[in-house]
Amino acid sequence: MIDAIYIHIPFCIRKCGYCDFLSFQSNEIEREKYINELINEIKLYPKIKYDTIYFGGGTPSILKIEEIEKILKELSFDENSEITLEVNPKTVDEEKLKGLKKIGINRLSIGIQTFNEEFLKKLGRIHSIDDGINTYKMAREVGFKNISLDLMFSLPGQNIDDVEKDLDKLFLLNPEHFSIYSLIWEEGTLFYEKLLKGEYKETDNSLEADMYQMIIEKSKKQGYIHYEISNFCREGKEARHNTKYWKNQEYIGVGLGASGYFEDIRYKNFSNFKEYYEMIKKGILPREDIEKVSEEQKEEYRHLVGLRLLKEGILESSDKKFYKIYDKLLKDGYLKKIESNGEIRYILTEKGLFLANEVFEEFV
Repeated sequence: MIDAIYIHIPFCIRKCGYCDFLSFQSNEIEREKYINELINEIKLYPKIKYDTIYFGGGTPSILKIEEIEKILKELSFDENSEITLEVNPKTVDEEKLKGLKKIGINRLSIGIQTFNEEFLKKLGRIHSIDDGINTYKMAREVGFKNISLDLMFSLPGQNIDDVEKDLDKLFLLNPEHFSIYSLIWEEGTLFYEKLLKGEYKETDNSLEADMYQMIIEKSKKQGYIHYEISNFCREGKEARHNTKYWKNQEYIGVGLGASGYFEDIRYKNFSNFKEYYEMIKKGILPREDIEKVSEEQKEEYRHLVGLRLLKEGILESSDKKFYKIYDKLLKDGYLKKIESNGEIRYILTEKGLFLANEVFEEFV
């Protein structure tokens, strides 16, 4: 049963140098028009009671409280639903955080990225260390009890001590959840241009692996559960919305350039405002790319995303074509087999975790 929706807000104050997400600078008039058409897109879908609602971007926290509330009023949910908003520390104050909580936002994902001023400037972030810490503390003071922080590592010029210091500062804040991703050099970004010019260098693979190992070990010592390749949480505080992605469950994606998986169709919306608006005005879902997913493709994708979940992994397939792959990965030490309650599941080993992309390639 589908019970999740992703809402893309493609606006930022300024685009970061490493970011290839669909985002633009905007004014209030443009944002108002976008929200109205976004709501019209939501109305094109069946009325669903949502277990999870996720506002991503871009910078969703750039919106006014009444604009976010206007979107939420079009959605059905209850007090048990997880409603997440991505937050840039520079776009909120205490009053705005109070307003977000009042309208139903109950989980914040705050984009800290690093607690080092030099690296914040290098990344092109608009906030300072103090902005990030103060935003977190204000969110606590106004009553948010489920906060996730985002960190990055393997930044150009970063060493393992820098990463360790970032973690130590995060642990002092004690969030319920945090995500930590290594930098990806995306074509078309300012970072990629600097890489080609020789101004930046990629982190050595062995150093990046050492950073990741240190992150895992320190986080576990602090009592965090490493439940997904790049995500850690306190007991019972997994990101419910993203976990639906990793379990290959269907979800609705709305907004410019948003992706979704609905009624056996994977789709991506138009990334151009003109085409996006025109389709909605015609009463047509604004999808640019559509792929009908076969049962075979569902099984392949279930393995690709499901193995990211480190505690439960994937249930053994009934399709025997996967058995040779299981056997090979078991023999090579990338997977472990667990039998419990009459079920057989496969989970990444430590070796498989560090070479996860090679494991995933076996299922394509």
